[in-house]
Amino acid sequence: MLTKSIPHTFIRNGYYYFSRRVPADLRDHYSYHRIVQGLRTTSPQKAKVQASITAAKLEAYWSQMRLAKSDVIGLSLVKGSSSSLKVAPKQPNIDCPSLLDALEVYLEQKGKGRPKTFRVAAERSCNYLIGLCGNKSLSDYTRQDALQFRDWLVARGLTGSSITRNFSYLKAVINFALSEYALDIRNPFVGVYHDRSAGVLVRKPIPIEAIRNVQSECHAIDDDMRWLIALISDTGMRLAEGAGLLKEDLLGLDTDLPCVRVTKHPWRNLKTASSGRKIPLVGEALWAAKRMSEADNGSDFAFPRYNRRSITTANSASAALNKWLKHYVPVGCTMHSFRHSMRDRLRAVQCPSDITDQIGGWTTDGVGQGYGSGYPMSVLREWLEKAA
Repeated sequence: MLTKSIPHTFIRNGYYYFSRRVPADLRDHYSYHRIVQGLRTTSPQKAKVQASITAAKLEAYWSQMRLAKSDVIGLSLVKGSSSSLKVAPKQPNIDCPSLLDALEVYLEQKGKGRPKTFRVAAERSCNYLIGLCGNKSLSDYTRQDALQFRDWLVARGLTGSSITRNFSYLKAVINFALSEYALDIRNPFVGVYHDRSAGVLVRKPIPIEAIRNVQSECHAIDDDMRWLIALISDTGMRLAEGAGLLKEDLLGLDTDLPCVRVTKHPWRNLKTASSGRKIPLVGEALWAAKRMSEADNGSDFAFPRYNRRSITTANSASAALNKWLKHYVPVGCTMHSFRHSMRDRLRAVQCPSDITDQIGGWTTDGVGQGYGSGYPMSVLREWLEKAA
């Protein structure tokens, strides 16, 4: 029986299978009226992506078959032809990998140790293109395909940053495959213009007066959601970094240098390599950390409500916290605005940019920045106390 949540699939012995009935007008080309293929996965997420790609490939192939069967106006006037001459569909170049082949190689080589979102985003971008233009050999994609893809993304209402992200993944997949197979082919998706600022909302920093008001409300309510807000307000952490913390990540709370350790966990990855760091706890962040440590919630997690499954539900945290926060901050400010505010607060006390980068987990340019272990905690604490 076909599954309802994932079109064109059914489950047998725990594994997903793709199933699609052959259209009536094309059954003469098939020995059986239904196509069934194992997807070799028990994961609903992977099955959904693979089934979507497989369906798009079939639709593209069936469109070519229908085109080959149709009559072309004026074909009888072509020299050396007959009215029965048909247009054969273009066959893919067997010496050049297809986009799906390129995606498989890219994920196999570049996806090791990367978060699930990396794979999903690459598959989504390639799936978009396959659904629009078909799964062609890399040599068969043209500039017209790239422009059509751009126009399709714009028509869907994607923001400029989302369009940039889709093109970035496509270019990365194709460029990697061209390099791996040593193919002298120009990537037609490079240099395609689009308005990068279209629909993009600029995140605003939260004014210091509003931050103080929010922190005061956090003290008054004094629950786990407000602890997370207070923690982020005086550390500049990313929301996912804070939501995925263990209690044991709160270090030295009874010492002169209390800090929070931001490290990779199986349930919550880090955005970049430089995101792994320790941040001194000062001001309201220290208050929140102590409240988290003292809380008897029967869990090793600092915020169990956002870690009840195998992955930290940062999106749920964002929705809930932003809903509360909007009553205390200017329009356009969100939880992520605390991160922008921390950057401005450190600028206001003339904190050196490389120290600011270390506190916030931002990447610092320059070869020399990769040497050594960074600034000691006492130095970071000094500047955070000035900002707080």
